[in-house]
Amino acid sequence: MLQQIIDRRLAGKNKSIGNRERFLRRYKDQIREAVKRAVDGRGIRDLERGEEVRIPKKDISEPVFHHGQGGKREMVHPGNKEYVTGDRIQRPKGGGGQGGGKGQASDSGEGEDDFTFTLSKEEFMQVFFEDLALPHLIKTQLADVPEWKTHRAGYSSDGTPNNLHIVRSMRGALSRRIALGGDSRREMHALEARVAEIKRFHSDDPIALREMAEAEKRIAELRGKLAGIPFLDPIDLRFRNRVKVPVPSSKAVMFCLMDVSGSMDEARKDLAKRFFIILYLFLTKHYEKIDLVFIRHHTQAQEVSEEDFFHARETGGTVVSSALELMHDIIKARYNPGEWNIYGAQASDGDNWHHDSGRCRELLAEKLLPACRYYAYVQVAEEEQNLWEEYARLAETHKQFAMRKAVDAAQIYPVFRDLFKKEGATK
Repeated sequence: MLQQIIDRRLAGKNKSIGNRERFLRRYKDQIREAVKRAVDGRGIRDLERGEEVRIPKKDISEPVFHHGQGGKREMVHPGNKEYVTGDRIQRPKGGGGQGGGKGQASDSGEGEDDFTFTLSKEEFMQVFFEDLALPHLIKTQLADVPEWKTHRAGYSSDGTPNNLHIVRSMRGALSRRIALGGDSRREMHALEARVAEIKRFHSDDPIALREMAEAEKRIAELRGKLAGIPFLDPIDLRFRNRVKVPVPSSKAVMFCLMDVSGSMDEARKDLAKRFFIILYLFLTKHYEKIDLVFIRHHTQAQEVSEEDFFHARETGGTVVSSALELMHDIIKARYNPGEWNIYGAQASDGDNWHHDSGRCRELLAEKLLPACRYYAYVQVAEEEQNLWEEYARLAETHKQFAMRKAVDAAQIYPVFRDLFKKEGATK
């Protein structure tokens, strides 16, 4: 038999969850564009709000079927003293409504307000990551952010039938029957022994025979009493008890490495910022606690705040290995790989001191990649230099290392999707 389940739960202010989901599916393209635009003005940690989406009212209008007036009709309008059949009536001045609007004139004809609604944080993130999965996700050591799981906690006197513990229930029933019938059973055994004695030694004594008759009558009463004790009573039932206990959830750290030398202008830094923001958003879907570490470098590397990371101006050459060495030192000092899921994201224009690129490959292969769950390198320039060549050799032998190019803002999200695409997902 065909059955259909309809979810009629309300999502606050009498808004149906099902209706909202259908609306989001219908206007997915507009919502996706609004979410992409929102990334431009946000910081990496700015995730505590959703996003306001505007849809032109003309896009949400629906066709309506109705009966037209049609045919010939005659009607009388009360108070009509000026017009007869065939007269043409002029339109009222002011557009017919004589409205009191204070808006300015427009030559576009789009005078209606847009439809505006707000995406929740979860909906905002879902637009980005609906077809993505975190590669090589292994939740290792537990931390101090609680999750909940069920844990066995003895037995209880109530529960569902599937949790019934038969052995414990039968053991309790036996104990109850022994306790309730103990005195009666001892008395019955004593009377049975007395009856047997009278039958054996005093079968011709009238007084003894009367005693035996009373004893047999009492034995019958005791047997009836013992038979009245139920074999299994509801108070005997014992159920496996499970309680929710807090358990720590996994935690991750995201290292953001960026070249801030003179060749990295603001446009290239903006490309890097977009990639870091999207990666951070992605990780929040899998981890409760995420630390961010910002490392900028030119000839020397330095751990800085997010503001300095994206907006500080530097000049001079580039030594990428200085950032990788600093990342390794920070991991040893603060982030034990046995306790943290470590992710690295590096953005650069590919320029590097030519003697240093081999050193970068060695640092990643020997020290960083064994400790990282995933390491992504994004080059924000088209030209391939020696750093790209060394990293290409590394990508051939290490599955947790990936590298791509992104030279304009439109490529950032496709590059990210390519790096973190689900196995078998379509682009």
